[in-house]
Amino acid sequence: MADTYDWIGATGARYTYEVYPNPHNFNPNQFGNYIYAKKSSEGGWIPIYIGEGELAGRCCEQHHKATCIAAKGATHVHARLNGTENGRNAEEADLLVGNPAAYSPDGCNEKILG
Repeated sequence: MADTYDWIGATGARYTYEVYPNPHNFNPNQFGNYIYAKKSSEGGWIPIYIGEGELAGRCCEQHHKATCIAAKGATHVHARLNGTENGRNAEEADLLVGNPAAYSPDGCNEKILG
């Protein structure tokens, strides 16, 4: 079994993620949320990219932000199964607001203005 880590969203909600070395091969047709991350000097985790979708396609070297994720030093991918699109989107939004280091220039997520 993988190690786990609790990420906290802006709402205060705790999301328990399983932690895997990057890259990791997920089984197809598993939908959820994922976070590319690296360890901080204090031993915690720094988010590099927060996303959602089909894990086998999103947590791999073909990710649309793979170059940025590698350049920012992501050593692990954290994943959590989440079967509903609305649930995944809400969790992603909550985690992005609660973990702004995932946004550029420190991370690889892009803020959508509007």
